[in-house]
Amino acid sequence: MEALPLTGACPAMCELLGMSANTPTDICFSFAGLMRRGGQTGPHGDGWGIAFYDGKGCRMFHDPAPSAESEIARFIRGYSIKSRTVISHIRRANRGRVALENTHPFTRELWGRIWAFAHNGQLRGVKARPLDFYRPVGTTDSEHAFCWILDRLRAKWDKAPPVRTLAAEIGRLARDLNRLGVFNLLLSDGRALFCFCSTKLAWITRRAPFGAATLLDEDLTVDFARETTPHDVVTVVATRPLTRDETWQVLDPGCFVVFQDGEVVSSRPAGRPSRPQRGPQSQGAQRSSSAEESGMGLGPSVQIRAQRTSRPG
Repeated sequence: MEALPLTGACPAMCELLGMSANTPTDICFSFAGLMRRGGQTGPHGDGWGIAFYDGKGCRMFHDPAPSAESEIARFIRGYSIKSRTVISHIRRANRGRVALENTHPFTRELWGRIWAFAHNGQLRGVKARPLDFYRPVGTTDSEHAFCWILDRLRAKWDKAPPVRTLAAEIGRLARDLNRLGVFNLLLSDGRALFCFCSTKLAWITRRAPFGAATLLDEDLTVDFARETTPHDVVTVVATRPLTRDETWQVLDPGCFVVFQDGEVVSSRPAGRPSRPQRGPQSQGAQRSSSAEESGMGLGPSVQIRAQRTSRPG
């Protein structure tokens, strides 16, 4: 079982946060945990950004300031923007200066839809790959990789293919880029959330019966039973688990998973399939998909235990 830190110590690498849901849902709780890692409980103080899809539209907020100190981040945490697909990123700069144009998620238009991309890791030599249609605005290797991916997709299809067809090609391109270094990826066109694990990525699907959850990085507990309906399905993806009392599914390096409406619709394991480790699970952390139950090699389920605080209010 992978040992996961409960507090401050974390790798000097950007962190990712994504959400896929079957109904418009706010991400205030999870973002509150990620926000503190941006310069307070973690070293990711070189900017942050978040993209909320609303149909074919996309609301985007970026700030080169640390998220833990950002007034814009405080607004996002406190204002309930509901979306079915969200991508967020806190930056620990290693390629490209700290600047607004270098903050993720990056966005571009393809096939009449807005694509959002966030990445952590380094890609040695990626800028040697030629670009055709798309060009970076900033100086990061991440944005160059994003433009390269969209160029490849644009060259292959004139219009958007079905999600499962698209997933196979995005997975292939992600594995290609991963050979250059570290390529943990969140990518979306608003229809689906594409996730590639190079080194570290975890997810949890919440569905009825919902329970309470407490953040690792802040003394904050939410009882999801009070905030949801029995039909809601919400999947949260993060570099590291955000809560202390739920069971998160940890992806194996090289694994590619696609979520749509909160459910796994495509998954490609890194290697030989292995059934997730079973253990006691808290309420609200039920096994959530056929991919988990069938042992698709998505990695072990990790139970993080600590003292739960009382419910708010």
